[in-house]
Amino acid sequence: MSELSQKVALVTGGARDIGRAVSVRLAEMGAAVVVNYRSTAEDANETLRQIAAKNGQAIAVQGDVLVAADIAKMVQTATEKFGGKIDILVNVAGGLIARKTILEMDEAHWDAVMDLNLKSVFLVTKAVLPHMPDGGAIVNFSSQAGRDGGGPGASAYAAAKAGVANYSRALAKELAPRRIRVNTVSPGMIATKFHDTFTKPEVRQRVAGMTPLGREGTAEEVANLAAFLASSQSSFINGESVEINGGIFFA
Repeated sequence: MSELSQKVALVTGGARDIGRAVSVRLAEMGAAVVVNYRSTAEDANETLRQIAAKNGQAIAVQGDVLVAADIAKMVQTATEKFGGKIDILVNVAGGLIARKTILEMDEAHWDAVMDLNLKSVFLVTKAVLPHMPDGGAIVNFSSQAGRDGGGPGASAYAAAKAGVANYSRALAKELAPRRIRVNTVSPGMIATKFHDTFTKPEVRQRVAGMTPLGREGTAEEVANLAAFLASSQSSFINGESVEINGGIFFA
């Protein structure tokens, strides 16, 4: 029997990049996966195609992780389709939005970054918990930026991701009586569309050169870590923020 057989997993931001890799890996391990996406139906369908190619089970559900009605619909669809429960929640959805220094940043930008990266974790987790059996697992996504302050123009993002890590520790304590584990993945420079959009090629090359392993990470490597934290293989790991950055930053 596969490690996650009979488990149901919900992955926010599951349509592409790290979210897609996490969705595919969980399906490979036997979970029925609910792939959440906001606007990229084509990407979500590609994720479903990749899961189907590995004989996995998944559905895609559109929804904005900052809209309560969308989240409720997403959770309802997941529970109606897969037996009334969600065993695993992986909060991948997030983003930088734009690089802005404090003098360039207005209140609206600050709020948007905080909402997308931190408030979304609160909203989705709160909606899922009534449907999560005791012994479930939550994996939240922080960032190396949450530990080291991030690159130029990423102060709001860094602050939000630091919040995710500490909020996850608080939830780990709060949910421990139900044996629901809450852990955080903290990626460094990973080869994704995020860095294609927001990081200059010469910066990526320099960071890869400074990294002890001499390269960027891959979405699949991050997905392996997230799946490990979601599984019983990590049954005594709780409240941890695990760095995955090739050794360029040590917590």
